[in-house]
Amino acid sequence: MTIKKVRKAVFPVAGLGTRFLPATKAMPKEMLTVVDKPLIQYAVEEALEAGIEQIIFVTGRGKGALEDHFDISYELEATMRERGKSLSLIEGIRQQPGSPVYVRQQEPLGLGHAVWCAREIVGDEPFAVLLPDELMVGQPNFTAQMVDAYNRVGGNVIGALEVPDEETNKYGIISPGRVDGRLTEVTALVEKPAKGESPSNLMIPGRYILQPEVMHILDRKETGAGGEIQLTDAMAQLIGEQPFYGFTFDGDRYDCGDKAGFIQANLALALARSDIGPAVRSFASKLLG
Repeated sequence: MTIKKVRKAVFPVAGLGTRFLPATKAMPKEMLTVVDKPLIQYAVEEALEAGIEQIIFVTGRGKGALEDHFDISYELEATMRERGKSLSLIEGIRQQPGSPVYVRQQEPLGLGHAVWCAREIVGDEPFAVLLPDELMVGQPNFTAQMVDAYNRVGGNVIGALEVPDEETNKYGIISPGRVDGRLTEVTALVEKPAKGESPSNLMIPGRYILQPEVMHILDRKETGAGGEIQLTDAMAQLIGEQPFYGFTFDGDRYDCGDKAGFIQANLALALARSDIGPAVRSFASKLLG
C-alpha cells in the first residue's frame, strides 16, 4: 500500500461567528485572540509544524482581516524598523508565495460544503482539515500526532477525544472497532446520539486527515442534519471502502467556539507563559479568594 504524503490542509473559515456578537460584527471570529495570537494563527502553525506545505482557506465575505494577517504589513514593518523595534513577534506569520490559497464559500451550506469548495486545489491528494475554533495544545501538536499515525496506517484518520458520557449528545461520535494504542478502528459515525444511546464517548474534535474520494461523495450535495451538507455524513460513506481510524489526542482541547471555552483557553495559556503567568496567577488567586 502506497501512502501519499499529506501536503495540503483546508481551513473552513467562512462562518459568521454569531455566538460571539457583537465582537464578530466586523471582525472574523478566527481573528479572536487567545492571549496575543489569533485563533487562526494557532491552527496554521499547528499545520505547518506537522509538515503541511499548502494552506487553503475557505473564506466568505468580510474576511479581509484574516487574509491581511498572513500577508506583508508594509506600514507596520517599516515603522517598527525605523523605530529600532524587533520584528520577531511577526516574523514567520507571512506565508510563502502561493500559500495560503483562498477560495470562497458563497453561502453557508455546511462544513461538508465548505470542504468541497476546496476540491480543485486538493486534487487527488490526501488532505487535512483543521477547524480553528478548536484550539489544541500538546507536544507534538495534534495534527503532527495524526500525521505520524497516518504515515503508519494510511486511509482516513480523524481526531478522537474522550468526553463524559453525559456530553456525547453534543458531538459526532465514533463507533469503535479494534483498538491499537491511540488508534481506534472506526466502524460507524453517529451525529449527536440521544442520551444513553451513544456507541462510545469518543467525539470528533475538528481535526481530520481524509482521502480525496470524500470530495466525490460531497459532489452529490446530499443534505443531512439542519438541511446542510455534513462532512460527517460523507466520511461515514467511506467506512468499509477505505481504512478509517480515530486517533486519540494526547494533549488539551479548548472549544473556542464557546464563550466559556474561549475564556478558559485564554486563562490556561496565559498561566503557562513565563512573562505574564505569575501576574495572571496572582490576580486569579485574589479573584477566587
